[in-house]
Amino acid sequence: MGEEVDAQEFSRADRTRHREKVRRCLDVFARMLRDSRFDTDDPMTGIEVELNLVDELGDPALRNAEALEAIADPDFQTELGQFNIEINVPPARLREGGLTTFEQNLRRSLNDAESKSAAVGAHLVMIGILPTLTGEHMNPDSLSPNPRYKLLSEQILAARGEDISISIDGPERLLTTTDSIVPEAACTSTQFHVQTSPAQFASYWNASQAISAVQLAVGANSPYLLGRELWRETRIPLFEQATDTRSEELKAQGVRPRVWFGERWVTSVFDLFEENVRYFPALLPITDDEDPLAVLEGGGTPNLAELRLHNGTIYRWNRPVYDIAGGVPHLRVENRVLAAGPTVADTAANAAFYFGLVRHLAESERPLWSQMSFSAAEENFHVAAQQGIDAHVYWPGVGQVRATELVLRRLLPMARAGLDAWGVDSAESDRLLGIIEGRCSTGVNGAEWFAGRMHERSAEDRYDALRATLLEYRERMHTNEPVHTWG
Repeated sequence: MGEEVDAQEFSRADRTRHREKVRRCLDVFARMLRDSRFDTDDPMTGIEVELNLVDELGDPALRNAEALEAIADPDFQTELGQFNIEINVPPARLREGGLTTFEQNLRRSLNDAESKSAAVGAHLVMIGILPTLTGEHMNPDSLSPNPRYKLLSEQILAARGEDISISIDGPERLLTTTDSIVPEAACTSTQFHVQTSPAQFASYWNASQAISAVQLAVGANSPYLLGRELWRETRIPLFEQATDTRSEELKAQGVRPRVWFGERWVTSVFDLFEENVRYFPALLPITDDEDPLAVLEGGGTPNLAELRLHNGTIYRWNRPVYDIAGGVPHLRVENRVLAAGPTVADTAANAAFYFGLVRHLAESERPLWSQMSFSAAEENFHVAAQQGIDAHVYWPGVGQVRATELVLRRLLPMARAGLDAWGVDSAESDRLLGIIEGRCSTGVNGAEWFAGRMHERSAEDRYDALRATLLEYRERMHTNEPVHTWG
């Protein structure tokens, strides 16, 4: 969820001052894109995974502070809900065995964390939405004590002016209201980061947008929320609704939502930051003392803190990131589409598929997005979130096609070519992309496995069935066998 902030209140003057500073940061960013040296020579990739905490019975364990104290590893951080934590895997270069390094580091870290957090009654689970959450967990007391989260909740509710409505129709229906952003904490994701140059950023972002539906179809892992079977990737509508600052009237006027697929293909990273500043008022109007222009003209690298904090409160499914490492600025696409889990092996396979496919499409001579409307990509995205591995999507030159067939026939060869371009060893590519192939051939991903098990337990009490299925899921998760082989 980003950096910590102090508890505070904001005046009208704070907001005016912050808007002026954000716009000044945007002007400096534009100048940096024209003139500065961004770190692009040897691109890094990265992975973050958000995790849920459960007790011995499979119910949510609101103990992230105790779990983090027991784990005592700076790679693990707090998250929005007390039943969440996050791990940041150290970045790596794919040509140096990065995918295997990610997999080994993540598995080792999670095993170590599990052994330590279990001692305080908190077990780790990688799943997009914790299915045993109940309405009793959807209250402000479930938020982590970080002042940033309380501030965000207050500011979103204040901007909206009324309680937040959650309405999701799937095989079953959920209709509820909430007076905080706690439902957002139910959404735990895997985030892939790919570093790119300013010149190539638009191609990587556009490609990420175009393939996000296919990622969802093969990787869906959030079929249940508050005891209801909803979308195969219920995180998508839940996150869109749980942080919506718009009243019904503002929606009718066409005001953009803060969780946003976007509305057009872009030609520059500047397009995205400029849209964020133009369309969205600040939720956290915190202003520091840096003069970004003076820093830049003095030969330094400005932090652009206000622009970065503002960017962090607009939740694009593929987010532009400006960051600094070793005093040198760089740009990343943060792909935020997928749920966590089910296993580390599945996570590594999802990473291989994304990194390979996005590179191949970004560097293609005829861009995919020149052959496909943006609205088609957005429709694909929501169809795939709803239907998961059974989804049919639109693809240029093919028309409507089952997502799994598209992956098997067209996209896996592209992903393999992209991994070759990254310098990934062929055996590594074959092993990880073979997991994606296995899911498509069997028609089983995390959501499909979980829903299937629940249907077998349909005669049981719903929450008893959810607990039993989750405990079986957690046991299989620790085997690190890909979900399509679980049977």
